[in-house]
Amino acid sequence: MRTFDKPAIDVAQQIALLKTRGLQFQDEARARNFLEAVSFFRLTPYMRPFQLADDAQHGFRPGTGFRSLTRLYDFDRRLRLLAMDAIERVEVSARAAISNHMGPSRGAHWYLQASYFQRQYDHQRLLNTVREKQQRALRDYARDCQRIDRHPNGQRKSQLREQRSKESYARFYPLTYSEPELMPGWAMTEELTLGDLSHLYAGLAQDVDRKAIAKRLNLVAPLLESWLHTLTTVRNICAHHARLWNRELGIRPKLPEKPKFQWPEHLKKSGEHNRVFPVLCILNHLMRQVSPNTSWDKRLHELLADFPEVDLRAMGFPQNWQQDPFWHAPD
Repeated sequence: MRTFDKPAIDVAQQIALLKTRGLQFQDEARARNFLEAVSFFRLTPYMRPFQLADDAQHGFRPGTGFRSLTRLYDFDRRLRLLAMDAIERVEVSARAAISNHMGPSRGAHWYLQASYFQRQYDHQRLLNTVREKQQRALRDYARDCQRIDRHPNGQRKSQLREQRSKESYARFYPLTYSEPELMPGWAMTEELTLGDLSHLYAGLAQDVDRKAIAKRLNLVAPLLESWLHTLTTVRNICAHHARLWNRELGIRPKLPEKPKFQWPEHLKKSGEHNRVFPVLCILNHLMRQVSPNTSWDKRLHELLADFPEVDLRAMGFPQNWQQDPFWHAPD
C-alpha cells in the first residue's frame, strides 16, 4: 500500500501527457472537444490495446493516433446500444412469459403465496419491493395533489387529481383497491428490475412453471435461468456505460446441450465462453424468438463491418464466424 499522489490535470495537460507517451494527434482541437465530453479516465481502458506491453510509463506503440482510441470507444458505445436494444426486447418478453403463464394458472395475485417459491427465495423481499413501489407512488401522488390544491382554477382540481391518479398503476391500484394490499401479478412483473425478475424466475418452486415459461421462449428452464442472469450482468454494464467489447465476464452462461439446438459450432467445441461473443449469440437466438422478423443480426454484421480494425478475438469471436449457419436467418 502506498499514498496516492497523482495530481488532477486539465484537458491541455492530458493531451500533453499523451504526447509524452507517444500518442499522435492530427487535430488537437477535436481531441480537446472529445476529452471535454468524454473524460480521460473513461477513455483509459480503450488506450490499453494500443500501449506497449510491460511498459511502466504506459507508452503507445509507434504510429498510434488519438483517432484509434476514439474509434474503439465509438465502436464500444454502438455495441452497447445494440446489446441494450436486444436486452430490452428480451426483458419485456420475459416479463410477459412469466405473467402470461403464472396469472392464468396460479391466480391474479399468485406471487403473494410463498408456497409458489423455493424456500431459499427471499419472498419477503419481493413483497417489500412491490409495497415500496406503491408507497413511493402514493407519496408522489400526494405531492401532486398539494400542487393541484394551489391551482387557481378550482373547477379543474378534481379533474387534475383524477388524471394524476392514473399516471401509473403503482399509484392507481392502492387508490382504488383495498384488498389485496398489493397489485396483481401482471402489474408486479412490470415493476421489477431485470435482476429481480431473474431471481424471481430462478426462485419458482414448481418445475412445471419454470418449464412452461421457458418454452414460451423456445428454451429449457436451466438455459433461461442462466441467460437471464447473464443478461442482467450485461445490462448493468451497458446501463453504466462501461466497457463491453473485450470484457471478460465474471459469469459463464450455460450453453445448449441438445444436438438439434441451433447454436454456433465454435461454442459447442470451445470451453471459452466468458466473453462477449456468447452473449451476442444468446441475444441473436432470443431476438429470433421474440421478434421473428428481426434484423438485429444484420445490424451486428453492419457494426462489425464499419469497424474492421477492431480485434474480434478479444471479444471471443472465432475465425470465419459469419459462415456458421447460426448467423444466417432461416428463410
